[in-house]
Amino acid sequence: MKKSVLATVGLGLSLALGLAGCSASTGDAEGGAQELTFLTHWGPDQVKMLEAAGDAFTADNPDITIKVQAVPFGNLLSTLRTQGASADGPAIVGIYDAWLPELVRDGLAAQTPDDVAADVEANWPAGVVTAASQQGAVYGIPNEIDLYQLNYNTKLFDAAGIAEPPADWDALVKDAAALTTGEQQGIGFITNWNSGVVHPFLSLLASNGGSFLNEDGTKSALDSPEALETAELYQQLVDAGSTDPAKSPANANTTGPYLDAFVNNQTGMIIMANWWESALKDGMGDGFANVATAPIPVGPSGTESSSISYSWMTMVNGKASDAKQAAAWKFLSYLNGPDSGEAGSSAMADILVSMGILPSRASDLEAHQAQLETPFLTSYVEQLAQATPFPTVLGGPAATDALQRQLEALINGQIDAKTAMANAAKDVDAALAAAQ
Repeated sequence: MKKSVLATVGLGLSLALGLAGCSASTGDAEGGAQELTFLTHWGPDQVKMLEAAGDAFTADNPDITIKVQAVPFGNLLSTLRTQGASADGPAIVGIYDAWLPELVRDGLAAQTPDDVAADVEANWPAGVVTAASQQGAVYGIPNEIDLYQLNYNTKLFDAAGIAEPPADWDALVKDAAALTTGEQQGIGFITNWNSGVVHPFLSLLASNGGSFLNEDGTKSALDSPEALETAELYQQLVDAGSTDPAKSPANANTTGPYLDAFVNNQTGMIIMANWWESALKDGMGDGFANVATAPIPVGPSGTESSSISYSWMTMVNGKASDAKQAAAWKFLSYLNGPDSGEAGSSAMADILVSMGILPSRASDLEAHQAQLETPFLTSYVEQLAQATPFPTVLGGPAATDALQRQLEALINGQIDAKTAMANAAKDVDAALAAAQ
């Protein structure tokens, strides 16, 4: 994420669209016809699918019309904050779950009606429901779930005489060295985009038995031996020249040297989320057949592979009128329900799968089983049960930024592993404390 994010997460799923103005809506708290603006960061193809779902809904509910406003991922949260305070601002917004605590605090996220909450709790995995909730109350309908896996180029592996992907860190270091030659780096790490920097590191940390924050999400856990070992892995790869910082820059759409290096067979391995499948297909053409995926290698203090997972949700603007909120929840229940799409799928899942993104509703995973059982996505689907959800706490985005800064300094060879984790622990604690 993108979805950044994700930073993202976050993760950044789409081509950027120009900022579209939010038009005034008809209807008021007394009821009447309602025009609902749906704010999203999706690209043109997905916007068309969302508009089609809106038209189908309006055919049965002529008093409610849906208008889609698409902005680049980097502008999504700021647009919500700028326009959302107005009664005529966007009524529905697709958000990265990590933003939810602050949006609830600021009154921009409306709590779901009881029937919507009951539907969510019955049909989505518990961890995803938790990410869409605050203090036990549900604030939106989950849709996309993303997690990270090792992506590797089988053509480069064959050329280096490597028969299989690394299952542990010793093999990861050895393979990265073997893959590093000339303009080719063994493993690539992202810089310049917070979720893209932080989530792969935290996936390796989770696979080493560690965590980002303490159990109640109030303090950093980066002062642990497991976190130091993970930072030392980065330093070892940097010091060996197995990763090239010049090939690291990327944005939330992965545009930049990071994507270019992998697409052009200059990177042997990366740790990346499932949603970037479409970017690889577009960039590699027939060469995409050489891309394979595998679980995150297990660290010396870990017992099993795990990956950071993060999710997205659709929420309703808490500043909208009661009538507009009621209409928005009615549309979202339709959009995410099993009768709005094709063959038992929701229309939302059809949109997500068109981008290679995993839906999170149980019936949607079943409806799209054949499409998700591909060489690229199978590993992601199989690892869902072992995934470690990214914490959704007040100050989470600022804490992510704090860790990003130290990891980038480590990747660029400016500080060592011990300094990076000491600085990160201190800065993350400060970010969390400031948000309380």
